[in-house]
Amino acid sequence: MSRFELSGATVDLAAQRDLLRHAASGGYCAFEGWVRNSNEGREVDGLSYEAYAELAIAEGERIVAEAIARYGVTDARCVHRTGDLKIGDMAVWVGASAPHRDEAFRACRYIIDEIKHRLPIWKKEHYVTGESDWVACTHVYREHEHEHEHEGHHGHHHAHAEPFVPDYSRQTRLQEVGEAGQAKLAASRVLVIGAGGLGCPVISYLAGAGVGTLGIVDGDRLDASNLHRQTMYDARDVGEYKAELAARRVAALNPTVRVQLWKEPLDAGHVLDVFRQFDLVVECTDDMRSRYLSSDAGVLTGTPLILASIYQYEGQLQFVSGRPGTPCLRCLWPQEPTPESVGSCALSGVLGPVPGVLGAMQATEALKLLLGLPQPQAGALSLVNLIDLSIQHLPIDVAHGCAEHGGCVEVARQALARTSEEDDVDLVFDRLEDAIAAGYLVVDVREPEELASDPMPVVAALHLPSAQVSGRACEFAEGRYLLVCASGRRSAHAARLLRGEGVRSVYSLTGGLNALRVAG
Repeated sequence: MSRFELSGATVDLAAQRDLLRHAASGGYCAFEGWVRNSNEGREVDGLSYEAYAELAIAEGERIVAEAIARYGVTDARCVHRTGDLKIGDMAVWVGASAPHRDEAFRACRYIIDEIKHRLPIWKKEHYVTGESDWVACTHVYREHEHEHEHEGHHGHHHAHAEPFVPDYSRQTRLQEVGEAGQAKLAASRVLVIGAGGLGCPVISYLAGAGVGTLGIVDGDRLDASNLHRQTMYDARDVGEYKAELAARRVAALNPTVRVQLWKEPLDAGHVLDVFRQFDLVVECTDDMRSRYLSSDAGVLTGTPLILASIYQYEGQLQFVSGRPGTPCLRCLWPQEPTPESVGSCALSGVLGPVPGVLGAMQATEALKLLLGLPQPQAGALSLVNLIDLSIQHLPIDVAHGCAEHGGCVEVARQALARTSEEDDVDLVFDRLEDAIAAGYLVVDVREPEELASDPMPVVAALHLPSAQVSGRACEFAEGRYLLVCASGRRSAHAARLLRGEGVRSVYSLTGGLNALRVAG
C-alpha cells in the first residue's frame, strides 16, 4: 500500500487517520501545513504546487519508509497537495502512529523536513499585487544532521528556521554579470540533452549558476562503467534513470532551480515543440542521430544550440546560432556519419576528465550566451586536444554544405521529415527470448572482438558487423529481423540503411544489450 500521495483534492483527514490505527499504537501525531497569507514581508493571495510526479512519489515513499525504520513507528503516511491552493487550504499532511508518543512526534518531523528538502516539488506564490514567483521549499530543520554534530561529526551547519538562499556573490562580482546578469540567468530556460559525461558538468554548473529552469533529456539508466567520468552520481545509483538522478542532484545543489524531465529521447514528432520551450539547448550525447536532430530543430525553431563530442583525448565544440546565414551541423557534415566511423566511449575508450573538460566548456558558452557575453564565431569548429593542450578554430564555409541545397532551413525541414518516417525502427524487449517468441530473427551487428568478449545471450540467426549491413541487404529474405548491438545506436543506423535498401520488416533493439542487462 502506498504511504505517500500527491493529490489535487482536499485531504480526507478521517480516512488518513483510520489508515494509521493499529492495536499496537499508543500514540498518534499529525502535522498539517496550511497556506498562509504572507511570506517574507509580501502578501500572498494563494499558491500553486507543481511536482515531477513519478520521482516525487518514489522519493516520498522512500522518506516515509526511512522514518518508520529510523524511529520504530508502527505506521506513517504523507499527502502533498498539487495544483492551485487558496489561503487556509492544507498543503501537506503527515501522520504517524507508534507505541509511544515521542517516536510519532519525531517521525512526523523527519518526514516533513525531508519532504521539503528532497522532493522535486515546486511552489509558486501568487501575490495580491498580481505578481507571482517560484520559491524554494527548503524551510527545514534536519534533526539527524544535528545529531551527527553532537556526536562529533563536523558537517555543514543548518539553521533551525532559515530557508536556503543561494549565494551567487562570487559570480555577481564579475562586472559582466552583476545583479542584472543574475536576474537574466534566473529567467532563463536551458534544455540539456544527455546526462552523461558531457551533461554532468553542464547540469551541475548551470544549476549552480542559478539558471531558472533546466530541462533534462536522458532515457538511459546508470551503468557502473559510467562512474569514472559521470561524477555527479555514485555507486548506489547504478541501475536508476540518469534523468531522475540528475534531477535529485539539482534539487540538492540548488533547490531554487526548476527541473523538467524527459526519460525518453526526443523524436521528430515532438522535438520542435520541446525546443520552443527553451532559450538555449546544450547537446551532450554521444549519439550522432541526436546531434543531427538537435541541429535540425535548432535551425527550424531559431533556438541556439551548443554541440560537443569527444574521441579519446580530443573533443569538438560547435555553436549553432539558429540565425539565417550562419552554419549548422549539416553545413559541416552534410551526411550523418555511421556510428562506426565516429566511435563512442564504449568502443574507443575515454579518459574520465576529457568529457568533463568539454562539458565545462559547453557550460561556459551557455552562460556567456545567456549573459550576452561575446560568443565564439558561429562559423567555426573548435578542436580541443588534451594531449598537447591546443585549441584550433576551423572556419565553416557557409557557401557550401546546406547552401548548395536550398539553405539550412530547407535541408533541416527535409531531414526532419525523413527522420519522422524512420522513427519506428526501435523496439523494446526485456529479453531476447521474448523477441524470438514474437517471431523476430535476431541479428548481431557487433564487431567480432565484441562477440568474443561478450557473447550474445541467445543464438543469433546471423552475425553481420553493422558496417557491412548495407552491402549485404540481399541476405535479408522474408521475415522480421531484430538487429542488436551494445547500445542500440549502430543497430538502429543499420536498420534504417536496410529499410533504404527495401528491407521493410527490420527493427533495432532499443538500448541494445546494455538495456537488457539493466532490465534483468
